[in-house]
Amino acid sequence: MSNKLAVKWGLIIAILLGSLYLIYPNYKWYSKPLAEREKLDTLGERPKRMLNLGLDLRGGSSLLLELEVAKLNTKEPLNEAMARAIEIIRNRIDQYGLAETSITKQGDKWIMVQLPGVSNPQRAEELIGKTAMLEFRIVKNDTAAAQKAIEKLEYTDKPFDENGNVIPEIAELVPAGYQIMRNKDGGYSLVTDTATVTGADLENARVVMMGENGYPEVAFTFNAEGSKKFGQLTGANIGKQLAIVLDNTVQSAPVVQARITKDGRISGTFTAEEARQLSIVLKAGALPAPVKIIEKKTIGPTLGEDSIKSGLSASFYALVLILIFMLVYYKAAGFIADIALLLNFVLTVAIMSYFSATLTLPGIAGMILSLAMAIDANVLIIERMREEKLLGKPVYEIINLGYDKAWSAIFDSNITTIIVGACLLQFGTGPVKGFAVTLIIGLLVSLFTAVFVTRAIYELVLTSNTKEISL
Repeated sequence: MSNKLAVKWGLIIAILLGSLYLIYPNYKWYSKPLAEREKLDTLGERPKRMLNLGLDLRGGSSLLLELEVAKLNTKEPLNEAMARAIEIIRNRIDQYGLAETSITKQGDKWIMVQLPGVSNPQRAEELIGKTAMLEFRIVKNDTAAAQKAIEKLEYTDKPFDENGNVIPEIAELVPAGYQIMRNKDGGYSLVTDTATVTGADLENARVVMMGENGYPEVAFTFNAEGSKKFGQLTGANIGKQLAIVLDNTVQSAPVVQARITKDGRISGTFTAEEARQLSIVLKAGALPAPVKIIEKKTIGPTLGEDSIKSGLSASFYALVLILIFMLVYYKAAGFIADIALLLNFVLTVAIMSYFSATLTLPGIAGMILSLAMAIDANVLIIERMREEKLLGKPVYEIINLGYDKAWSAIFDSNITTIIVGACLLQFGTGPVKGFAVTLIIGLLVSLFTAVFVTRAIYELVLTSNTKEISL
């Protein structure tokens, strides 16, 4: 064996061993019972580099959200607002501990959130849907004008219009520089119409237990700039009520006893879960505008399991039929092509595992198509070799000319299909992207297995002075 051939085989063996190493965690994980996997998943003991299963295979929930563009800050471009909303939603879900979540932009103002393994997405919906706009405003309920406006509002059947603004006959009673907001526990408060300190000035938020009975509250800490602004706000308003406003609702309005700079607390009738969610959304930041759920789907784990069995069965039977056909029709050359095909499958799964890619039913279809393309490449090579054999050429020329003449057709067909796959990946939605990912990976791998690996096998066969190869 020449040094060049030894290097080739060393590379092939190293890649094969590395691929098996990457695939093993998948086998170890998915061979466990579902209940055990869910328990380990909750504890955060799931392997990081592993093939993930999409909603159609694993079961779970998907939410289609719409960003309410009309309520956006006019100074912020829509594409920037969408990018910020996606990042904030991702941070909230990550902090909540939901694994393998897929969050993608759909069109100009829609966001698709996929939650594999989550059969009851109610808590996730509450977490995602909160705008979480935290503001600190000074209350002005102690004036005659304020009391008159609030009394008028309380005795009016529909004091707010469809946009949440007070109707004109009440608005004209509100002093300049102020606005009316609802209180969480009922009633209304007159507060300043601008907030100098907001949730954007927070550094951290956490749940604390206060009082003898351990009622949950949300404690927060300001960053350097926030500490400065909050100190100025509280220092200038000692003895006045400070409204803590969350999503345009006054949560509480304690009296400022002294200048406060670094820390504070939001108290209220929170449950432990509500306090936890509030601390998460405050840490993640406020959404640029409210989002509403316009579509919700749930796929049960049983349906997902059935999909896995159907998809794997289809893949297995297709693979077996191809292997048998190649072996019967092309004999020894077909056997070599079969080895390359199996290696193609192993490498594709290994690469997807390394990048923690998500496998879906369309993804399985993409994988099958890439295997078909790999076989097609081998067929082109073998048919070219047959043509050279009919001309009576020696075996080493048959092999070399077969590869040389088939290479351009193999390269062109794979590259053009990869370009199509790249377009699907760029412009397609979730299922289409799943198809494109496995297709592209499979095609790139097939260039390696169908050309490099099979040629190395033929070259190894030639070292034994073989005079003829059955084609």
